[in-house]
Amino acid sequence: MRSPVLLLATTAAFFPAYAFQLPFKLPFFGGSQAPLEAPQLADAETVTPNRIAIIGAGAGGSSAAFWIAKAKERYGLDVEVDVYDKNPYIGGRSTVVVPYEDDSLEPVELGASIFVKVNKNLWRAVDEFGLERVDFEREDDGDDTLGVWDGHEFAITIGGRSFYSDWLSKIKILWRYGYKAPSKTQELVSTMVGVFQKLYSSRSPRWSNITSAASELGWADVAAQTTSEYFDLQGVDKRWTREFVEAATRVNYGQNVDSIHALEGLCSLAATGASSVKGGNFQLFEHFIAKSNASVFLNTTVKTISHFHPSGPWVVDSSAHKQPRLYRTVILAAPFHQANIEFKGASLASVPEQPYVRLHVTLLSTSSPSPNATYFNLGSGGKAPTTLLTTYEGVRQKGTAEPEFNSLTYHGPVRGKDGEARVNVFGDKEWVVKIFSKARLEDAWLEQMFEGNVGWVLRKEWDAYPVLPPTAKFPPVKLAEGLYYVNAFEPLISTMETETIAARNVVDLLLHEQFDAALCKPSLDDADPAVGSQADAADFVLGWDC
Repeated sequence: MRSPVLLLATTAAFFPAYAFQLPFKLPFFGGSQAPLEAPQLADAETVTPNRIAIIGAGAGGSSAAFWIAKAKERYGLDVEVDVYDKNPYIGGRSTVVVPYEDDSLEPVELGASIFVKVNKNLWRAVDEFGLERVDFEREDDGDDTLGVWDGHEFAITIGGRSFYSDWLSKIKILWRYGYKAPSKTQELVSTMVGVFQKLYSSRSPRWSNITSAASELGWADVAAQTTSEYFDLQGVDKRWTREFVEAATRVNYGQNVDSIHALEGLCSLAATGASSVKGGNFQLFEHFIAKSNASVFLNTTVKTISHFHPSGPWVVDSSAHKQPRLYRTVILAAPFHQANIEFKGASLASVPEQPYVRLHVTLLSTSSPSPNATYFNLGSGGKAPTTLLTTYEGVRQKGTAEPEFNSLTYHGPVRGKDGEARVNVFGDKEWVVKIFSKARLEDAWLEQMFEGNVGWVLRKEWDAYPVLPPTAKFPPVKLAEGLYYVNAFEPLISTMETETIAARNVVDLLLHEQFDAALCKPSLDDADPAVGSQADAADFVLGWDC
């Protein structure tokens, strides 16, 4: 079954394509506050150890531990690493569930689902760790079609498996949106991807603040506009932007083109050739941790982080230890305001509030090969698309009700771990369906949509992605001397891959400032401009290679 993001990259049918893909209030001390007291420490904990704390074991935290381990190998550093996470698992927003809670069945991604070849850290990790990639565009016997639904009618439907349907889709797109819309979009996305690749080169910019990084990469103006403003200024057909492009921003980030900034809008469109890890993407992050040899404390609440003297240790008080533990430095790899950590003693740089999109995910199995056609006003003899994306344009133009879901996608049959499709207790084949919505979808709604043929259902409500309006201001990477913030990068681009890049940058900065080291040792390239001008090898990935 084709993924929605793959089908959205329709321009690839016309032109060669690249792909990119494709989560506590600061105490302000006033006169009314009680005096701060340093935590009581064991006698042995009197000297600052060469120990680093990482708060968060998702893509950012797990890769930070891995990058530190790489530096330890290259420099011979004697550094301990502790990783804390409130969840009982490693992977953050990358986690899986199993239909019917039957471990003999193939798991389904609940959160972050895909990455692509130009996501060089994750792609390299799969190869290095001996994992198996699965093409996200897995074939099955369905008649794969995509529709963009405005809550009242389809703006366009495309797809199908025959040669005729492929050409008919191209004709539909050209007729409705013209040639320039898909061609210009592909040009803009390819340009963005090309710039992004600089982050893997030996001459990748190193940054201590996101504003300078965005400026150096030429993304400052793009991030300061909405997606609709940016595409309009590029002369792209407005219907294309508000229908096709918006379908991508709504399925990937739950936000409309007139609210999400243009850089993330471009990222939403760049997902050609998407893959996932067989058995779940979380395995990437488990391997990052395992290869780092860090100590891991899951199901752990970090209560306070204290720093009472400029040259003294950072003190982490958590539910994992009876006594607080001392650290030379701390990496926060979780959303600052959601971490609910009390910071004591240190004067921290201000971190703006970062709202998140509250998403309802509904996973289910159904023996209906497609949704109920009558729901979409197609009549009892019609057939609804199996990939349903949405636009807000019906509300804007006609005042109709907003679609009841952001996306509804069939993800292939329920399969066993042997790859074979399974049948339910009635002997019927079932498909896995994933629905993203702003509100909970009740059982009665599901019964109507799938004509009473619903088997397993799982619901999850969570803060899936940051709200990403146009901005020129970003959180600080360095919150205080010895305290670093990976998620500062999220308001610019929020993906699994960019979390690993942000973590690499933080680790390099930390090593330089705290240990007089770096992720990579200085080379002749750094000293000799003539040598430095030589191109990297084609498979060079900064951090993995030096």
